Amino acid sequence: MSDRDSRALADAVTRVRRALRRSIRTDYPWEQRPAAQIEVLQMLAELGTCRMGDLAGQLRLAQSTVSALVTKLIELGLVTREVDAGDRRAAVVRLTAAGRDELDEWGAAHRRRLDAALRSLEPDDRAAVLGAVGALGRLAEALDEPS
Repeated sequence: MSDRDSRALADAVTRVRRALRRSIRTDYPWEQRPAAQIEVLQMLAELGTCRMGDLAGQLRLAQSTVSALVTKLIELGLVTREVDAGDRRAAVVRLTAAGRDELDEWGAAHRRRLDAALRSLEPDDRAAVLGAVGALGRLAEALDEPS
């Protein structure tokens, strides 16, 4: 793959992500939430209850950054932080019911917008996009692997 191909793919993915977030902000005011907070919520939904250090490692962020994000999400009632029963020096975090509900709404809003956008495409373009979904998922997995 050439540098030009990599750049074109990165640009396209960035544009799709930005356009999707912009498109739902008018319907969902909470979508103003920073992407980093959404990523914390998504990771907690995936991992369940986890230690702060593990959450930081999964997100590949500094523990102090994750702590600040979690503190804000606690203030919003979306996450709880408790002392780890197995190690009183550590904290564990988990989604609240409100956090799970917001994440579910977030996902549903994105699916509705994507569905509408896909229906607006010409059949060949729609087929090309949908045909690439599996490969894009494998690309995401490859990007998640340590170099």
